[in-house]
Amino acid sequence: MAKRFYYGGQAVIEGVMMRGQKAMVTAVRRPGGGMVMDTQPLPGISTGKMRKTPLIRGVVVLIEALVLGIKTLVYSANVSMEKEEEKISGRLVWTMVAGSLAFAVALFFIAPLFLTRLLDTYIQSSIIFHLIEGFIRLGFFIAYLKLITLAPDIKRVFAYHGAEHKAVNAYEDGVQLEVEAIREHSTAHVRCGTSFLFAVLIIAIIVFALIGRPSVGLMVLSRIAFIPLIAALGYEVTYFGARHIKNSLVRALLAPGLWLQRLTTREPDDNQLEVALSALKRVVEIDRVEEAA
Repeated sequence: MAKRFYYGGQAVIEGVMMRGQKAMVTAVRRPGGGMVMDTQPLPGISTGKMRKTPLIRGVVVLIEALVLGIKTLVYSANVSMEKEEEKISGRLVWTMVAGSLAFAVALFFIAPLFLTRLLDTYIQSSIIFHLIEGFIRLGFFIAYLKLITLAPDIKRVFAYHGAEHKAVNAYEDGVQLEVEAIREHSTAHVRCGTSFLFAVLIIAIIVFALIGRPSVGLMVLSRIAFIPLIAALGYEVTYFGARHIKNSLVRALLAPGLWLQRLTTREPDDNQLEVALSALKRVVEIDRVEEAA
């Protein structure tokens, strides 16, 4: 029996991207109310052996999420501004990826370290030091999520995020993929990127605690160099949890990540559900054609 494939995607500006086995489909609502869909084949790194190899796949997923995510965001922004004929250059995408990574590392890894070092003379235990740093990092993350929800446009993106989760939850429950049938499904999902990031933040505490308290330079370097390892471990934890969600202990461990999704999802309207369903149905159709060929 073929191994089950888990569909997923991300919310974009006035739309949803769904990733399949061979392609990704982005459905976006036009300003006039119509809908447009863009289908793109996935790059080799997203479909090859590395995407299925434990630990390595976590790093691949992180790169994939950044590159494909930014591409779809730029595409959806162009559609929403009725400029979809504009092309996205590879240089622009990689520049935005680099900028996003630099911002994330500075805000969530470097800044908490230096803030904690302000208390260095009062902290004797290395474990306490890294726990404080970890809680500051987690606080930054929650504050960041709350801050961006103040923007009306982000609230709409989060509503599409909720629509994406409802569509995927309905598909995995075997429900008919129609708006009326999926309204009551949850806006939370165990494989959500929010849960993945929460796992990363918790695992970072453990990894950095094992390093101890070397010189400032080495501590800064470790916050950068160990990100791929932490991302890989975070993905494996999330992947394991999704496959064993019926276990009560696993559900309890995943509960904080699911709770955080209340900040990154909103209840979608029927138009937003229609967009998410259109993207999901199209990518499933593509996979079925590929399997039948």
